[in-house]
Amino acid sequence: MGRTRIMSPERVHRTLRRLAYEIIEHNRGAASLDLFGIQRSGVPLAEEVANEINAVEETSLEATDLDVTPFRDDRDDSAPPASPPHDVDVTDRDVILVDDVVYTGRTARAALDAVLQYGRPRSIQLVVLIDRGHREYPIQPDCTGRRLQTKPEEEVVVETDGDFAVYVED
Repeated sequence: MGRTRIMSPERVHRTLRRLAYEIIEHNRGAASLDLFGIQRSGVPLAEEVANEINAVEETSLEATDLDVTPFRDDRDDSAPPASPPHDVDVTDRDVILVDDVVYTGRTARAALDAVLQYGRPRSIQLVVLIDRGHREYPIQPDCTGRRLQTKPEEEVVVETDGDFAVYVED
């Protein structure tokens, strides 16, 4: 199995900073934002984006982890939770979903359902570090760090332990 590094830690950090600026510009500031990181790899990326937004906007925005597992359409054995795990109200707010890779769109679709348990947001925006194409659902990210054409049998791995890095494995 071959492994090729696509993005170094420095490049990932620059990309996350750029994504933070895009979020700020698109939403005319950070006052109305709620940030969710899609578990697992999306959470540390969302925390880093929140840090970048806080540095620019002098806010105290925090990322909330979002477990989409019970909302996935490829799981028969899981029911949505009876109550949301966090005390967050997104009613009339702009929700930013952060994930590492968008591929088929199934996780992003599940994230939409998961967010709705917290209220009715003004908007929901998807921000991803890597867009590798191959959609099964008509879902497109609002902000993308990098578009990467891959083969279906390849895997894009985003390392989030310690320094961030992106690899393609075949």
